[in-house]
Amino acid sequence: MLTILRLLTMKNFAAAVNPLAPLACRGFNYKNMQARFKRIVLVLLTGLVLIAGMGAFLIFRFARPGGSGAAGPTIARESFSRPWTSRSVLLVGLGDSVTAGFGARKGYSYFDRLAKNPADEFPELSGVCLPAVFSNFRSANLAISGSTSSEVPTRQISLLATNDPKVLGIVVMTTGGNDIIHNYGKTPPREEAMYGASQDEAKPWVENFSRRLDATLEQINNRFPGGCEIFLANIFDPTDGFGDAERAGLPAWKDSTQILDAYNAIIRHAAETHPNVHLVNIHDVFLGHGVHCTQFWQAHYDRQDPHYWFYDNLEDPNERGYDVIRRLFLIEIEKVKSRLN
Repeated sequence: MLTILRLLTMKNFAAAVNPLAPLACRGFNYKNMQARFKRIVLVLLTGLVLIAGMGAFLIFRFARPGGSGAAGPTIARESFSRPWTSRSVLLVGLGDSVTAGFGARKGYSYFDRLAKNPADEFPELSGVCLPAVFSNFRSANLAISGSTSSEVPTRQISLLATNDPKVLGIVVMTTGGNDIIHNYGKTPPREEAMYGASQDEAKPWVENFSRRLDATLEQINNRFPGGCEIFLANIFDPTDGFGDAERAGLPAWKDSTQILDAYNAIIRHAAETHPNVHLVNIHDVFLGHGVHCTQFWQAHYDRQDPHYWFYDNLEDPNERGYDVIRRLFLIEIEKVKSRLN
């Protein structure tokens, strides 16, 4: 009888009824549960870290948020509140797709916004355009998307008649970018389609660009016997100075930055050696707004506007980028207003 009573203790009874009961009892041991809980928490935290890390990688590697609203430097409105000259003024656009306005709606390219404010212009720039300061104003955009530097005189300046000496020319131009980026690595590099070239290979082509640019500027001057002011933009870099075009889906190009810098040095030299040629430095202002725009640890990161200013094709601006370029041209044009009478 005593033996039976001992067998009927809780633990032995459970074991007698269910041989697995002792194992279950040991499984619910507090220390075991605590260890299991810690392992579960560790696995969850590890998963969250991996997910967050993957999300951060995707954002910093691929995200190119365009942002919204105004972009670029502030314009001094008071400078555009009174006429600069009573002379007849002709605004002429020359060059490639940046001046042609590829990727922007009609009325929203930089050239269009120099000539006329769109209906939904940002309040701070309402009425800030060239007709506000030139009462006798006309415009003609001769720029053609895809044009190389040799095509500016042959396909564009050739269409520009020699003006009356009473006409003052305001010429805005972007050129040289297509010489560099064409043909996107699809063909072996050659002059005016030098993508993938080495510095040595590109050296004679760069020198030829310098000669072409001087000849182009001379032809422009000849079309305006009454004088003109030429505003020449340099070439921006959608890789933010890193030269890693492969990040945007193009073939790797080791010497891309050096060749771009060589072209921009020629453009800068042209502005320094021609009294009526003025550099519009879009290159430096666009740094930090290319394919690395979300990387806050980079030197050119713009905390106030960490957004992408380029169009889908990489080589042209988006509409916010065009707003920036419009402002940069206005700033440089305003600097020479005392020369315009």
